[in-house]
Amino acid sequence: MIAARPRGRWPGLLAAALLAACASGPAPELAASSPVTVARVDEAAMLPLLGYLQLLQQMSPQELQRERSVLAAIPPTPATQVRLAMVLGQVRGPADLVRALGLLDAVLKSREPAAASLHPLTRALASQYRERLRLETQNEKLLQQLKDSQRRSSELQEKLDALTDIERSLPARPTAGSNAPGGP
Repeated sequence: MIAARPRGRWPGLLAAALLAACASGPAPELAASSPVTVARVDEAAMLPLLGYLQLLQQMSPQELQRERSVLAAIPPTPATQVRLAMVLGQVRGPADLVRALGLLDAVLKSREPAAASLHPLTRALASQYRERLRLETQNEKLLQQLKDSQRRSSELQEKLDALTDIERSLPARPTAGSNAPGGP
């Protein structure tokens, strides 16, 4: 039986409750015992970047290249670095993903308040880009293995064809009845 999708205000209320739970800090007993200080997350800083990411996904390669050159000309700020990393993540090249990861790591290491407010988004993007890079590397290895297998298969087929040709060129074997001693 397929569960029915919730209708009405429940999905919106559920989403709002989840966002509110994520936005609030850790429980007081956890905050007191934890030596790590948790920076306040500024959702207002991340929302424009999320909208920008959606916009990038609809751009053509030429528009992405133009956006990349515009961002490279702007003085680097944490938000600009994240935007450039997002553009580089859309290009789909392993070198671009490595560069994007470098930009995201720089934002994560930055102590600026503007960078600290972007850390959750930056960590999520970095995690996604690392996984994509790992999968692309694995895909390249698998493609190389496939090419090697196809090459070996082709070589084996050539050898099999050569053996078949040799077998056909051999004279026919005499039958058992015609060579028997004492035959007629």
